[in-house]
Amino acid sequence: MKKAELLTAIITPFDEQNKVNFPAMDRLIDALIEQGSDGFVVGGTTGESATMTHDEQLEVYRHTAEYINGRVPLIVGTGSNNTQASIDFTKEVSQIDGIDAALVVTPYYNKPNQKGMLAHFSKIANEGGLPVMLYNIPGRSIVKLDNESVIELAKNPNIIGVKQVTSVEDIKFIVENTADDFLVYSGEDAQALAAKKVGANGVISVASHVVAKEMYDMYAAFDAGNVADADAMNAVLVDKMKAVFMLPSPAPVKAALNHMGMRVGTPRLPILPLDEQEEKQLFKILGI
Repeated sequence: MKKAELLTAIITPFDEQNKVNFPAMDRLIDALIEQGSDGFVVGGTTGESATMTHDEQLEVYRHTAEYINGRVPLIVGTGSNNTQASIDFTKEVSQIDGIDAALVVTPYYNKPNQKGMLAHFSKIANEGGLPVMLYNIPGRSIVKLDNESVIELAKNPNIIGVKQVTSVEDIKFIVENTADDFLVYSGEDAQALAAKKVGANGVISVASHVVAKEMYDMYAAFDAGNVADADAMNAVLVDKMKAVFMLPSPAPVKAALNHMGMRVGTPRLPILPLDEQEEKQLFKILGI
C-alpha cells in the first residue's frame, strides 16, 4: 500500500430518496484529495455501513475503486462479528480491482476473548484474499484487542496494520513492538499529532472532511521538523476535531458538509440529522 498519513474515513452521501449519491461521492473524493487527504476508508463506521445492504456496499466499493483509480490508497470495511460471513464478504470484495486492504472490526456484541479474536482475525486474513487492517475500537465493539494480541497478529503477513482507537500509550507500545512496515494509525482525530510523535503512520480521520487542509499542513510542519508550529496548529484544531463528534457520527460532519455546499444528504436512521440549534453550535465551533 502506498504511503499515507491522512486517510479520511469517508461518509456515504445519500440523496433525497435515501439512496447512495454517487456524483456527490465523486465530488467529495476529489475535494478531499485536493485538500490533502492521501487515502480513504470506505464503508466504515462513518460511512454508515451498519445501515447499508450487502449489495449497496459492493456497489459503493466498485464505484469508489474505479473512480479513485489508484490515485490514493483505498481501504474498505468488510468485518462483522460473524467470522465466516466476514470471510465470504472479504472474498467478494477481493475481486474488485483497486482495493488495497480490508478493514476488519473487533467482533461486537458476542464478546469473544483474546483467543477468540486471534482466531477470528487470523482466519479472515488467511482466507479472505485481501490484506487486513485490524480495527480496534472498544468504544463501539465493547471488546478490545490487547496490545499483545495486536503484536501477535502483526506477525501474520496478511495483516498489514491497525486502526487503533484507544490510547496514545497503546499506539506507542504497538509501534515499538511491531515491524517497521506494520502500519499503525490512530482512529481518534484528537490524537492525530500525538500518534505521529510516538511513531504512528498517521490518522484515519473524520474531521478531515472539514479541516483536511489544516491537518495536512500540521503533518507537513511536523514532518519538516517544525514541531512547535505543528503543536500550535493542533491546538487550534482540537476543538474542531471534537465538534464533529458532539452528536452521533456522522450527523455533525454531514451537516457541516451540507452547510459548506457539498450536498451529501442526511444520515440514515437510527442516526438523526442535527436540528437548527445543534447546527448553529457546530458551525460556530468550526468557523464555517
